[in-house]
Amino acid sequence: MLNLVLPKGSLEKATMELFAAADLSVSRSSSVAYKADIDDPRINGVRILRPQEIPTYVSEGLFDLGITGRDWIEETNSDVVSLGELRYSKATSKPIRVVLAVPEDSKVESAKDLPNGVRVSTEYMAITRRYFEGLGIEADLRLSYGATEAKVPDIVDCIVEITETGRALHAAGLRIVDEILVSYTEMVANPAAYADPEKRHAMEQIMTLLLGVMEARGSVLVKLNVAKDRLDSVIAVLPAMKTPTVNELYGAAGYAVETVVPKNRINILIPELKDAGATDIIELPLEKIVH
Repeated sequence: MLNLVLPKGSLEKATMELFAAADLSVSRSSSVAYKADIDDPRINGVRILRPQEIPTYVSEGLFDLGITGRDWIEETNSDVVSLGELRYSKATSKPIRVVLAVPEDSKVESAKDLPNGVRVSTEYMAITRRYFEGLGIEADLRLSYGATEAKVPDIVDCIVEITETGRALHAAGLRIVDEILVSYTEMVANPAAYADPEKRHAMEQIMTLLLGVMEARGSVLVKLNVAKDRLDSVIAVLPAMKTPTVNELYGAAGYAVETVVPKNRINILIPELKDAGATDIIELPLEKIVH
């Protein structure tokens, strides 16, 4: 039913892991093959291509559905429908940021300090052109094919580049002076395909699986027992996001409690639960959470 295109390159491994966790494992003849399959009746075929190209191909209807970054959607000015963000990236869950950076010792404090004729190296020609036009600065834009940060200050005065943490730019002796765009990975659809009720339903079902995995990655299931007279104390310790499930134990021996909690709090929460009177505490990993 759906022709799907997935990103090759830095996002490839994380994307394959996400689909596998969603029970949508991608099968291909080798790790470098560009054609693949997913054993699912909703997916007709899979291609694996560079994320820079995916928005254009989806917009043109060559694919119904694809995963790419907001940066490349904006750069190509593609007419696509966003089904939502999938907040993962090549290294962290942080977004990609498209930033303006200058040499560390530069007197430039903001983009408005840059003069007309400023030399700028970037892979994002369209985004950068719109950015400087918005500032009213005539910039000399130079397309970069890589190693953009190495071109300052001998070849250009500043760069427009992507970063997750900023560490690589700092290591190259550069300083960020402005953030132009925040870019998460997104699932995008061809507008005509999305207008088809059957295809749209299939797209939404696939997104449900992927988002369920994304949410589960940050959570764990906690199960515990507690005596009747300590139940309120234990409930008070649990995060207030969701109402916990509480069942009476056999023989009125107390209660069994279970709830989903943020994984990054579990090291604090388990000792607090024990102090509040909980016993037999179990922490379990989660595969998916679907609301």
